[in-house]
Amino acid sequence: MYVDVAVDAMVGIASHIIFIILAWKALDSLNIQALFKKQRETESKILFILLSIALGTTVSNFFLDFINWSQQLTYLL
Repeated sequence: MYVDVAVDAMVGIASHIIFIILAWKALDSLNIQALFKKQRETESKILFILLSIALGTTVSNFFLDFINWSQQLTYLL
């Protein structure tokens, strides 16, 4: 019982980290620093990090929910 909870936690952590890294790579193609003034480089990096976390966790939650729902479909039969 506790093993299932631990495995779910590890899968969730790994999924979030992977999708945050993918979001980081995808957002890296954008020129976010062009939206900021030259003296605001730190703020642009903070926004970049926050956007990566927000986008990565949102996509990760979608996939984790989708996997969970597809596993629950077996109870329908």
